[in-house]
Amino acid sequence: MSFLIDSSIVVTSQVLFFGFGWLFFMRQLFKDYEVRQYVVQVIFSVTFAFSCTMFELIIFEILGVLNSSSRYFHWKMNLCVILLILVFMVPFYIGYFIVSNIRLLHRQRVLFSCGLWLTFMYFFWKLGDPFPILSPKHGYIPNNGIESKGILSIEQLISRVGVIGVTLMALLSGFGAVNCPYTYMSYFLRNVTDTDILALERRLLQTMDMIISKKKRIATARRNMFQRGDVNNKPSGFWGMIKSVTTSAPGSENLTLIQQEVDALEELSRQLFLETVDLYATKERIEYSKTFKGRYFNVLGYFFSVYCVWKIFMATINIVFDRVGKTDPVTRGIEITVNYLGIQFDVKFWSQHISFILVGIIIVTSIRGLLITLTKFFYAISSSKSSNVIVLLLAQIMGMYFVSSVLLIRMSMPPEYRTIITEVLGELQFNFYHRWFDVIFLVSALSSILFLYLAHKQAPEKHMTP
Repeated sequence: MSFLIDSSIVVTSQVLFFGFGWLFFMRQLFKDYEVRQYVVQVIFSVTFAFSCTMFELIIFEILGVLNSSSRYFHWKMNLCVILLILVFMVPFYIGYFIVSNIRLLHRQRVLFSCGLWLTFMYFFWKLGDPFPILSPKHGYIPNNGIESKGILSIEQLISRVGVIGVTLMALLSGFGAVNCPYTYMSYFLRNVTDTDILALERRLLQTMDMIISKKKRIATARRNMFQRGDVNNKPSGFWGMIKSVTTSAPGSENLTLIQQEVDALEELSRQLFLETVDLYATKERIEYSKTFKGRYFNVLGYFFSVYCVWKIFMATINIVFDRVGKTDPVTRGIEITVNYLGIQFDVKFWSQHISFILVGIIIVTSIRGLLITLTKFFYAISSSKSSNVIVLLLAQIMGMYFVSSVLLIRMSMPPEYRTIITEVLGELQFNFYHRWFDVIFLVSALSSILFLYLAHKQAPEKHMTP
């Protein structure tokens, strides 16, 4: 009876997560597009629901909600479903919709889709060869060459999904750790005045006047040619075309050269318009930074700057000394504080509650940050033809991101709460994923610092060009 009650709680929460994913799909991702393939919407919503369920089960582990055997069952079932979606279903439908957009392959789209999926599976499987992602007893046995675990076991699949997901997490975390203080701190804002904006708008208006003037010349020249009958007497053939380009009638305009000048001016006007919008946005940020909320985010930016430097320093230390923490950060921090102050304190009791709050914050911010990033990415590159493929790619990224979050959040939990998660995930090399995260995070953060430095340095020079 208790198993049925526990299952009803989990299923009810999954239905709510599915509904939220469905609404997010309709109200955010596809609000400007017509939904033609409901299978895409279902796959996205199901992926979101089972991804959030994994985070829910982490909270249940800390709070002790549900029976232990029920939690183990739902962990196992949830991982099997999410791996089925990420490894089999989503890659196949991505290939299917890619082939469907190619008219020559339309009749044999199922066959070519299977071919693309087999190609994906080959590279997905080979991905695990260079990395020590499984413990020796779950790898290959040298004596008889037989695998101790099945090819499609949870350990084999989740280990490879984890490599991709941890890489994505580290890339996003490295860029976010650098871009967040750069965005929030008023120190990095350029000094933009009304004079700068007026000067750029004056250049834009002058360029638009020149475009209008040249287009009038083209229209007048074509009207004169039509009145003289030059349009009907145009020379035909290749040499006639060359002659019409290189020569012009007496008293007439060289339309080809003028049109080239118009194209160049239109490109310049687009650049000037974007620079004007950028200046207005920077001016609004300067005014916003003077408000109470802006000052709050400015202080937050300094905090994140310190965090970014500390995170880069710790990642470098972990890489150089091949170090991975054995104790969760909360318990370790409380132990250091208690030993330093020399006070009586129940470390185990308070580490459980603080770990719960910390894990909850990590989960909420991870989901919110990923959804915001996915929305911006979708709007940047989507079109009416590619929208289905892009949504499936986002579902793939989202699922791998959340699975990898479970691998990394495990270290933030006290040891007594890791038991079921470790049993379900199998004998993975958890230390490898933390070291791999540090390496990719360090590369991403340093690359982001270099990129933002160059962008910030070139921006004033671009606006100062006459």
